[in-house]
Amino acid sequence: MKKNTSIGLVAVLVIFGYLFIPKIINRLAEDQTITSNRSVKPGHTSLDFIRLNGEAKKVPDFLMLNQDSLYISNEDYLGKVYVAEFFFSRCPSICPIMNKNMKILYDQFGERSDFGITSFTIDPENDTPSVLKKYAEGYVDKSSTWNFLTSEKETIYALANTGFNIFASINPAVAGGFEHQGYFALIDKNGYIRSRQDEHGNPIVYYMGIDQEEAEEQGVDQLLVDIDKLLNENQVYGKDTL
Repeated sequence: MKKNTSIGLVAVLVIFGYLFIPKIINRLAEDQTITSNRSVKPGHTSLDFIRLNGEAKKVPDFLMLNQDSLYISNEDYLGKVYVAEFFFSRCPSICPIMNKNMKILYDQFGERSDFGITSFTIDPENDTPSVLKKYAEGYVDKSSTWNFLTSEKETIYALANTGFNIFASINPAVAGGFEHQGYFALIDKNGYIRSRQDEHGNPIVYYMGIDQEEAEEQGVDQLLVDIDKLLNENQVYGKDTL
């Protein structure tokens, strides 16, 4: 009985070697070994590019006045990682929460020359540079890192709804007279919009700027991790990357 068992085992090993060892050798020779780390959750690896029609999305060109009446453009952010939002100073609902969270990001990274924050007002008729300056003083004493920007209404709404795809509109029926999404956009040093992945491996696109009671992790907590990741990212992009 033992002899028959041994013969059977030898036969199995011979068959295994005949069928699989050549494939393993070929895979090693062609450097096709597969590596996997199932303990790494989606969103904790490299950050995604946001793609429209197959192309990585960049922030479109803009030129606006900040709270110090200085012109600021998208080119001023090249070489910087920055976070963008759309808000208005008289907002009675989500904007104070958004900017409370934005202040957390500023406190962490605001002293860095390669970091920035951009807050675009959606109420330019009221939010003149002087109004924005007073509003900004509620969050920072003086900052070259955090810009509160204003421009013509059409320019701002085109940037929000088409440029960033973050909804903003005038609506007299809601508190404050304007409605907008409470999202933060994360932009890398080359002007590309970036994000982590959700639990299904898809880009979240934007980070939630307001607090969510049932969320395991708040958007601002995600950004603290992901901003640091982009600040330390190799910015040499090729066609294969994008």
